[in-house]
Amino acid sequence: MPRDPDFELYDNVGRDADQIHAARYNLATRGDLKRWARRDAQPFRAAHPLPDQPWPAPDLTPYLDALAAARTPAEIDAVTDHVLDAAEPALRALSDYLVAAARWKQENRDAAKGSPSRLLMTAASRALSVLALADEAGLNRLRAAYDPAPAPTAPADASRGATAGLPPAPPSTGPAPRR
Repeated sequence: MPRDPDFELYDNVGRDADQIHAARYNLATRGDLKRWARRDAQPFRAAHPLPDQPWPAPDLTPYLDALAAARTPAEIDAVTDHVLDAAEPALRALSDYLVAAARWKQENRDAAKGSPSRLLMTAASRALSVLALADEAGLNRLRAAYDPAPAPTAPADASRGATAGLPPAPPSTGPAPRR
């Protein structure tokens, strides 16, 4: 049985979304780009061997055990502060590398939004913002426990039937102009 000639255009069996998108716009896929870069960097990698293994993952067991045993916001904050202090040197080193990569050959000078240099600088900033966001969460938890916002008081007009929290209705000035 002959196939419909249009079938080949839409036969995406075995392709992932990246390949389908790339084929639609006649672009190289992420896999293509990485494969070509690995091929072209082989002499460089031979001259500059890098570790093949990822950095060792920290043992979070003591932190997770302490977190499970924590009963108060102060105890949770103590554990979180300790883990953030332990992670800070690695995150700072990663951020420093990303900044150096962004400044490679001074490509960061007058870099356009969305350029590799700008994206790397954003990544460097966000690597450290993890620490700031986690610290802010801890402070918010402590503030809620130790210094909560005062409860709103009922306004004096509440006894006369006014809706609490809403401003008084504006005075009526007559009919509104027609359009």
